[in-house]
Amino acid sequence: MDDELLTIGAFAARARLSAKALRLYDRLGLLSPARVDEASGYRYYRADQAERARLVALLRQLDMPLARIAEVVEADGPEAADRLAAYWADVEARVAGQRTLAEYLRGRLSGRSSEMYGKFVVETVDVPEQVVITETRHTLADELPAWIGASLGRLESAARECGGVAGAPFVVYHAEVSMESDGPAESCVPVADAEAARAWAARQGRAWETQVKVQPAQRLAFTRITKAQVAHPQILAAFGAVEEWMSGQGLEMAGPCREVYFADWEASGAHDPVCDVAFPVK
Repeated sequence: MDDELLTIGAFAARARLSAKALRLYDRLGLLSPARVDEASGYRYYRADQAERARLVALLRQLDMPLARIAEVVEADGPEAADRLAAYWADVEARVAGQRTLAEYLRGRLSGRSSEMYGKFVVETVDVPEQVVITETRHTLADELPAWIGASLGRLESAARECGGVAGAPFVVYHAEVSMESDGPAESCVPVADAEAARAWAARQGRAWETQVKVQPAQRLAFTRITKAQVAHPQILAAFGAVEEWMSGQGLEMAGPCREVYFADWEASGAHDPVCDVAFPVK
């Protein structure tokens, strides 16, 4: 055996890892032996592989997915550090959302729902009949914000062929959107020219699940929220507040819930009102 190579046992001791862990890293493609004896199957490692072995072990302690570990260990120093920073920013954003959800659920479970919901002002508004162009997609919660922005952007551009935008864009939820349930959700943009809208939809085919619909006149119960409150799971409290208000007023849900985006999202600050969380009622 080459004197520069270490047996798996000797290398495991140097890397302060178990032989079992090293076999796992090899199987996952994260750290392959420098040589494998064809006859015996024994694994041999170079001493300078110990640093990579320790790095993989530390990254696994951060619950980093295997694909992202591979990206980090294959990158150069500054790039590897940037990739780790990006991963950790994602973790912190997820934990912040989970913390907010836990607070919301603690409030519900402890009977403080009315206290939480009391922060929202709920009103009703009568909306006239509207012709809308729509795009529908099954999506999970983590993909939803990007899809909403992209789909409403496509529909607002298409509205130029349909007489122009004739009202605030909105997103209808035909079923729950969460990390386990994928809706579907439907982005809608009111337009001025129904005939032109039908011609536009015919040209699209089924590429983006586009349709033209006539939304009947309806009454909405809604509460207005800020850009910061739109984020999931913060927005759940707004939906809960409207539902509780409806129950207290003896109103029944007359259609799927929705988010109505009446402000310029990019130009709005975190505390600017941008969205109405609404339910059709009867």
